[in-house]
Amino acid sequence: MLKLTRRILAVIFWLGITILFLDFTGTMQPILGWMVKLQFLPSVLAHHLPSIAIVLVLTLVLGRIYCSIICPLGVLQDFFAWIGRWRIFRKNRKAKFANKYSYSKPKTWLRLTVLVLFIVMLVAGFNAGVILMAPYSTYGRLVASLLQPLYIGINNLLAHWSEAQDNYLFYQVEPNNNPTLLIIISAAMMLILFVLAFLHGRTYCNTICPVGTTLGYIAKFSRLKMQVDEDKCIKCGLCEKNCKAACIKVEKGEPVFVDYTRCVVCGNCQTACEKGALHLAPVGRKRLNQGQSNTPNEGDLSRRSFLAITGTTMAAAAIKAQEKTTDGGLATIEDKLVPERKTSLTPPGSLSAANLQQHCTACQLCIANCPNGVLRPSTSIEHLLQPEMQYDKGFCRPECTRCADVCPTGAIKPITKEEKTAIQIGHAVWIKENCLPATQEQKCGSCASHCPAEAIQMVPIDKSIKQNPEDGQWYDAEGNQLDWRAVNDLLRIPVVDAEKCIGCGKCEYLCPARPFSAIYVEGNDVHREI
Repeated sequence: MLKLTRRILAVIFWLGITILFLDFTGTMQPILGWMVKLQFLPSVLAHHLPSIAIVLVLTLVLGRIYCSIICPLGVLQDFFAWIGRWRIFRKNRKAKFANKYSYSKPKTWLRLTVLVLFIVMLVAGFNAGVILMAPYSTYGRLVASLLQPLYIGINNLLAHWSEAQDNYLFYQVEPNNNPTLLIIISAAMMLILFVLAFLHGRTYCNTICPVGTTLGYIAKFSRLKMQVDEDKCIKCGLCEKNCKAACIKVEKGEPVFVDYTRCVVCGNCQTACEKGALHLAPVGRKRLNQGQSNTPNEGDLSRRSFLAITGTTMAAAAIKAQEKTTDGGLATIEDKLVPERKTSLTPPGSLSAANLQQHCTACQLCIANCPNGVLRPSTSIEHLLQPEMQYDKGFCRPECTRCADVCPTGAIKPITKEEKTAIQIGHAVWIKENCLPATQEQKCGSCASHCPAEAIQMVPIDKSIKQNPEDGQWYDAEGNQLDWRAVNDLLRIPVVDAEKCIGCGKCEYLCPARPFSAIYVEGNDVHREI
């Protein structure tokens, strides 16, 4: 019952978190978002005390149950280990699964060294190292870079088919433009995890993972532990051979030893034991009576223990319509190139570039959920794989707060739509050399007409022509009033009011100049309210 319950809950958490990374509609976030907030490291970085308390209480009661149920990377390793045990991959093919594990001495020096190094990097602000070692964020990158493109591709095929059937249940979505660095890091991590889990089970969790090490030493003081009834144990070693954490040691003439800092309470040993000698029970108390292989309430303890963890069911997603910009298919439009910004743009709610760098673990959840294609993983060492904003594929809509809603670490603080419209993340800068009216004498004004903050005004290139603020009329250099036809024919260039601009990037995105926009947004180191 312990193993079955653990597997059901693990699948629920794994599917729920995976869906959050794949669901580009955002409909599942209100339903499943609480699963992400239970991830230990993001909760610590966000100072989310309720989530931290839940994980610590579960660990002090049940041991490292977090690693085998709540952590998606741990569940993924269990799947790889399950593949490794399948008989077609083993020399021993008599049984459905091969008994392949054996006790290994704890690598205490390695575990503590990695944990100390992780804490030092976290405090020192060396986020590149922290990002690569954080378990939840590692899983997020695997899904966002390797699985989400496939998911979007299938969605687009269905959208193409449904449109042909005059059905609009699905709609086309532009795939995320993941940088090569993200794909390489994710693929390398996937390979390492697969090899380690395939061959040795939970090696990564019990040697490298800083969260696993921290919770492991807390688990030494847990109330319930997997215990062995020595009166029933015949030292057959089946528990040791089935322990994917390699934490059970069986020797003739010696009591069975269980390293509780590595035990993830998976229940494999209990299921493998043919004598019913293993049980999850309070420390120092025998659960089974002598002379009996079972008692009527043998499974009750496991059921009561796991009531502390709540499961959830997944609802069907309602597909929302999305706006699409097109030229009508009449011409091929040259793709825009991203300008080099002196200061990178960070999402509204991140407060500053320093705050984002300090709290973000680059899990890619905000990037995967951005409906406008604005957020991209950074390739700089200082902000490795953390989100930055680019406006070549879209702009940051003032009414959208999706990234702030999903961020589990506090790197992007929750904000309302009203608050977002008053946050200045940067300001627009005009480049005369790229502007059509200034270089090709073509009338434009796209930036001013689309600015949601009304921070851009179009003024005549001929500076001798001015508007009288009293009557609102235009006059030439001799003081003659211009009629409306002459005013309409004036070539105008944009002027940006930096105090009103919020840096949404709509002007940069909609500027017709190619390959570089005539107006682009320069980021602010520290966001400010306007």
